[in-house]
Formats: sequence, structure tokens, C-alpha cells
Amino acid sequence: MAHVLRGSQLQGTNCRAREVSAFHATFRNVVVPHTTRSSVPTVHLSPRPAPSARRSTLHAASTVEAHTSSDKNAPMAVSQIGLVGLAVMGQNMALNVAEKGFPISVYNRTYEKTEAAVKRAQKEGLGDKLRGYETVKDFVASLQRPRRVIILVKAGSAVDQTIDALCEHMEPGDIIIDGGNEWYENTERRMARVAQKGLLYMGMGVSGGEEGARRGPSMMPGGSPEAYSHIQPIVEKVAAQVDDGPCVMYIGGGGAGNFVKMVHNGIEYGDMQLISEAYDVLKTLGGLDNEELAAVFREWNQGELKSFLVEISSLILNKRDDQPGAAGYLVDKIVDQTGAKGTGKWTVQQAAELAVAAPTMASALDARYMSALKGERVEAAKVFSSCVSPAPVPAADKAQLVADVRAALYASKICSYAQGMNVIKAKSQEQRWDIDLGGLARIWKGGCIIRAQFLDRIRAAYSRNPQLPSLLVDPDFATELAAAEGAWRRVAALAVSRGVPLPAMTASLSYFDTYRRDRLPANLVQAQRDFFGSHTYQRVDREGWFHTVWDESFGSADSITTSGYVV
Repeated sequence: MAHVLRGSQLQGTNCRAREVSAFHATFRNVVVPHTTRSSVPTVHLSPRPAPSARRSTLHAASTVEAHTSSDKNAPMAVSQIGLVGLAVMGQNMALNVAEKGFPISVYNRTYEKTEAAVKRAQKEGLGDKLRGYETVKDFVASLQRPRRVIILVKAGSAVDQTIDALCEHMEPGDIIIDGGNEWYENTERRMARVAQKGLLYMGMGVSGGEEGARRGPSMMPGGSPEAYSHIQPIVEKVAAQVDDGPCVMYIGGGGAGNFVKMVHNGIEYGDMQLISEAYDVLKTLGGLDNEELAAVFREWNQGELKSFLVEISSLILNKRDDQPGAAGYLVDKIVDQTGAKGTGKWTVQQAAELAVAAPTMASALDARYMSALKGERVEAAKVFSSCVSPAPVPAADKAQLVADVRAALYASKICSYAQGMNVIKAKSQEQRWDIDLGGLARIWKGGCIIRAQFLDRIRAAYSRNPQLPSLLVDPDFATELAAAEGAWRRVAALAVSRGVPLPAMTASLSYFDTYRRDRLPANLVQAQRDFFGSHTYQRVDREGWFHTVWDESFGSADSITTSGYVV
């Protein structure tokens, strides 16, 4: 059972360390697990009188000598790190830290979640590594210096409120790490604010969902490099482990960690949409049933498409509806509306701000918005009932279609990741973050939602050429894209002719075609801009900028503001 010890001090009276099984305690507002005498390690505690104490059992959190707080009424500093925010992600992260051998203190605004975390820690055999506190003051006092606190609360005002509460008790040199999906500029604002108090601040992207938080996520810490040096030994153990190391690295200064996690989520949007489109073509046009679809995704997960998202798609497609009286497969009962929490939108907005084309991610975001129009779509289907309606292709060659969709999906994924990496590269250059793109591919190999086998190929591409302008022109990827071209076009043409929308897959194909074309119709667009707005243009046959009054009678503009204009 877990005990709530209320009071102010620990008291020990003439007891040898090996005999410590219970203390008179009023260890203010700390939740500690019940334990046995044999499990108590050697610790050094300063005996203090506490007349009002009641007898309870305390298991020390570490064999490291505990340091007393300067406040005589505060608990002793026993934990190497603290965590605020005990929703599922926070609780799982705390247990992960404890399981890796690091004593951790936890706090939540609502005390019931703190108690639940402590009880769960005991149930999982981690009660000696995790302590819960009811007040921020005692939570902070329980941490060894420099105090390190991870925040996992909802982005926005809740983060600011948590920081304000911590700042009342933290001291210069202490460290705050925000592990939520936060807008990177908010991180930089908070970094500057706490710096006035001498505190260090980091924004750390964490990917992997609830299971990743518990078993090992991909972690993207950015901000103070000094702060990272103090958390590095911990996060390198807590992160997912792959063949070439832990899935964590220092990303860069300022809000680099949050920015990279944001783009990671944008890539995730693209990945998920592309997979759903592959599923749609095979199901709607190929006529594959759920059992066949699950088998296809299982097979794909053995090759170049091997990834977390492809793997779980095979499991989802094979899951039967187990509700009483229900039959068939669960996925077919789910309403075709997709939610979004904002990071995909932020990614697309940042791509636009940086003038980086990201059509696959943008199309994936648009697809979510279109899915939300369920009622309108149902009515529109009636309005356009005379138009082409998606249906299985008669006598379709399923094996050929599966092979074509596989190639189209892989080629589209390459384009999507290329776009995401280019967004990160552009921001890194703008902010002088010096982000290691190959390193990002490495730490995304495990723990995170977009973990995939071909990330090793991306890492290798940037190792060969750190200045690579685009993944599309890496020799290996270029060869694979060229090989997939025929299948890619067949899938796109089939879907378009049969009324099946492939917004992300066709956006990827158009991105590929646009990038590899040496002359685009942009000349006409620029001429139009010059016609109505005197925006000028460049010529292919001479240097400088030019303007033309295209038609005086029509009212062609003739106001020149562009520097370098040539008469």
C-alpha cells in the first residue's frame, strides 16, 4: 500500500541502517510506498525531533547520500529528476525514468493522479524509485541540485502557470524541460523569462505516444546546451535504443527541439494519409477484403516499407469488432473523420513562411479538414450521383495492383520526408541552429511514430552529402524514384479515372515532376504579375530585371518599385 506522510520532518532515533524499516515521520505531503525491511538500502538521514510525527514506513529512493534542504521543514533532496504532469504520458515517462534506475519525484495539480502514479509504481516494482508530492515547494525541495524538472502538461497557459509555480522555489542553475508539443517561439520566450532568474530552460520534443513514453520514446531536446549536459545521462537511458545508440541527441539552441518535433508530426500527417490512400485504392478499386489487406500490409512491413505505421495498419485491418451483437471488422465501423491537434497545421504554416514547398504534408492536412465535412460530403454524394462513382475494377489484377501501390507509396514517402527535412534545414539556417539532419533520421529510427527502416537510408544520404539539397537527388533515392515512376503513374491515373481521391500521393508525384523539370510555366505567371502589378521579370537571354507595358489600351500597370530594374 502507499502511505501519505504529512508533517515536516523525518525522525530517526538510534537505529542502524540495516534495521531501518519504519520512521517517525511527518515528511510533508510525500506519497511513499510500503516496503519490507530487507529492501531498505543504506542511507544517511539527519535525525531531527518531530513530536507530532506519526509512525509510517519510508523506503529511501536511492543509495546516494541524501542532501538536506536549507528549509528545515522541507523534505530531503533524494531524487535526481522531477516530473510535473501525470496524465498518461507523464505517468508513463516517470515510470520509464524510475525503471532505468533514476530516483524521480512527481507532482500533479490534482493530487489523486499523484497518488495513482505512486501506487502504480509500487505495483510495477518501482516504488523505491518514485515519490509523489502534494505541494510544489516540497516537490522542488526533494530534488538534488541542479534541480531538473520535466513538464508534461497541456501546451499554452498551463505551461506558463507551471513555470511560475516552479520559479517560486527553484534557484539559479536549476533546469526546466518542457516535454510537450509546444510552439517553438513560446519556448524561446520562456527561456528568456526564466533566464532572468538564473534558470536554464529546454524545449524537448517527445514522440512515441503512451507506449513510447513508458518503454522508450524518441526525444528531441533543444535549448540550453549547459542544461542538456545535466540531463544527457538520464535521457540517453530513457530514450528508445536502436542498433547505433539511443534515440536522442541535442538538437540545437532556442526552440529547435520543439520545431523539429513539430515537423516530425507534419511528416507523420503525410505518412498516415499516404497509407490510408494506399488502403483506399486496394480496397475500393482492387476489391481486397480486410483479411487480404492485412496480409498485404504484413508483407509490406517485411521490406522497404517496414515501419511502425504500416505494422499497426495490418493489425488494425485484422481487428474484428468485439462489441456485443456486432460482426465484421472494427475499422469499417469507424466514422471517416480524422482529428488534428495543431502540429500539422503549424508545420504547413512554417513551410509557407520559409518558402519551402511541402505539398504532401499540406494535402494530408487538407484531407483531414475535408474529412471533417462528413455531413456536406454525404449530401454532395447525392448531388453528384451521376458522376463517376468509385467501385472495384472488373477483373482487376490484384497482384499487379498491390505491387504498383507498394511502389507508389514508397516513392511518395520519399517525397514527404524530403519536404520535411527541407523545412527543418531552412529553419536551421535561418536560426543558425546547425541541426544534424542525418542525426535526426537516426534518432527517429526507434520509439517514435514515424520510425521506419528507410530512415537508415536517409541517415546514410546525409552522411554522404551533408549539403544535400534534397533527398530526391541522393543517388540511391533517385534510382528508386526512377524505378517506381511507372507504377506511381499507373496508380494515380487509375484513381483519378475512377473517382478515388489521392491528395497526398498525387501531390507527391507532382512534387517529383515539378522538381525534376528544368522549365515550368512560371514564366506566364510572372508575366501576369508584371502586367497587373509591375512586378517585373527576368529574361533567359540577358541579365537584370525588366518591365513591360503589355497593353496600354487594357490598362497594363506601369509602376516600378523593384530594385535592379533595367529600362
